[in-house]
Amino acid sequence: MIRRHMMRREMMRGGMVGGLVLTALSAAGCSVLPSQAYLQRRDWPLSVSRPQALPSRRGGRILLARTVQAGPGLEGRGLRTLEQDGSEHTSFYEQWAVPPAEAVDDDLRRWLAASGLFGAVVAPGSRLQADLVLEGELTVLHADLGNGTAQAALALVLIDQHPTPARVLLQRTETASVKLDGTDTPAQAHAQVAAVEAALRQTEADIAAALGP
Repeated sequence: MIRRHMMRREMMRGGMVGGLVLTALSAAGCSVLPSQAYLQRRDWPLSVSRPQALPSRRGGRILLARTVQAGPGLEGRGLRTLEQDGSEHTSFYEQWAVPPAEAVDDDLRRWLAASGLFGAVVAPGSRLQADLVLEGELTVLHADLGNGTAQAALALVLIDQHPTPARVLLQRTETASVKLDGTDTPAQAHAQVAAVEAALRQTEADIAAALGP
């Protein structure tokens, strides 16, 4: 009996010591478990403007620029990278200030309004009766590390609404490629903005050619 009682006391004492050790480890958990650095998200603006704004053409046609749609994979805000092995990566911590299609939508409308090609460029919901309609979709926007370029592509359809039925004046995809100055995020973001600007410059030139003199 005495020996059994002593064994029971030793087991209880061992349990108490183990509990104290676990409590101490829990209290000092930050020193036992590795800490993870906090990574803050960074927003990058995707805003371009025509270098020189021209006045609207007096008596010119009214262009309705419909909302630019987002192509597959471009619905989110994360910067996209095409890795050297061909895989695609979308960053969680590096992102555009607004969804890229939304930014390009605003850029495209402001660029064409400053081109001097039209009497006015309006957005959906305008009360003005449009002569022309422009539809667009952002299909590519990423940094391609394999060839060291940033790439942008914008699919466009320009429609003349006056004939019956309406007539397509232009249907094409404007593509642009700009060399990367580096592989870090700032270099990738800046080059992608430059690629969007180049695509809008081509858009203006092709629309001007489609409209004629």
